[in-house]
Amino acid sequence: MRQSTTDFDVIIIGAGAAGLMCALTAGQRGRRVLLLERTDKAGAKILISGGGRCNFTNLGIAPDRFVSTNPHFCVSALRRYTQWDFIDLVARHRIAYHEKTLGQLFCDGSARAIVAMLLKECERGEVTLRFGQNISGVSKPDGFRVEISSGVFTAPALVLATGGLSIPKMGATGFSHDLARRFGLRVTETRPGLVPFKAKADAPGFDASLAGVSLDAIVSCGDRAFREAILFTHRGLSGPAILQISSYWRPGASIAIDLLPGLDAAGFLKERKRTRPRASGRAVLAEVLPARLAQALADAHLPSAEMANIPDRILVALAEHLKGWRFTPQESEGFAKAEVTVGGIDTRDLSSKTMESREVKGLYAIGEAVDVTGWLGGYNFQWAWSSGWCAGQAV
Repeated sequence: MRQSTTDFDVIIIGAGAAGLMCALTAGQRGRRVLLLERTDKAGAKILISGGGRCNFTNLGIAPDRFVSTNPHFCVSALRRYTQWDFIDLVARHRIAYHEKTLGQLFCDGSARAIVAMLLKECERGEVTLRFGQNISGVSKPDGFRVEISSGVFTAPALVLATGGLSIPKMGATGFSHDLARRFGLRVTETRPGLVPFKAKADAPGFDASLAGVSLDAIVSCGDRAFREAILFTHRGLSGPAILQISSYWRPGASIAIDLLPGLDAAGFLKERKRTRPRASGRAVLAEVLPARLAQALADAHLPSAEMANIPDRILVALAEHLKGWRFTPQESEGFAKAEVTVGGIDTRDLSSKTMESREVKGLYAIGEAVDVTGWLGGYNFQWAWSSGWCAGQAV
């Protein structure tokens, strides 16, 4: 790659998914690009995503599957660089992949193939990469001046691509948010997204002994609902449906859980009372629910009697609970367990076409640092590719 010089056309801070995409795009347009990374490797989150296989995009990418205070902001970028564009890039590098479920695309092999692909594309663009770089100062006397331990670098364009606050053990910090504020950009409220919930000690219906139990359910909060698996943990609830709804949940709010989606629970219980009159409530519930959960629900909601001897009103009350269990989390598991950050650099201060600041010429923000958060299942990577590409085309 090109030898370092003090002057570049663009300096990108953060060699994650968005930063790498921006760097390779700009570099292949002939821009002199410096990519700075605080840790010792590129694409740390890429490497751990999808159980090490990287859920790199989703076939169902659509703007309404992203959370933002300005839901229309992501439309332009997602249209200009689509999932199909990234899939074409993956195919050109002969990386085998498959659709797992709900449009989610994973590498057949290791996520390392995606990082290697991005680095190879950066090499094509003669991008200068520097790892283990702690930035001691950023200023804008004219162009941007970035000070690191090994020297001072300048460029007319600076891209903030250090991500959000999620998974601090991977090196996540609020650097982009802090720097954005210093240059006068607004930052919206931030909170953990795609994160498990902790249960209150006395939460109705929750029992730590159910840890490990998983089942299909519909989880809703406000006007959003997701049908996927939920998982009981020792501390609360997790699983894809819980992670999805967590991006819409606010502290103090409750969520509704339908434990028997697609089934008329009251009708089922009454029918079993007629056809299996001598069966226990636990045995009947175990027909449609995991055994341990069936036992816990029977113990909590049914008398220890045969179905024939359980009044219909009790069966109806149980059915209502099964179809609309209200669960109020004590809190989320926080940024330490969150896959993404909800909120970030305010989109009102950015161009939706280029990701450039409206007030500070040459300053760009991309990826998770921005107030755009995707659903679980490859959506956040696609936002990284799309926003990074748009900025890379503009710098």
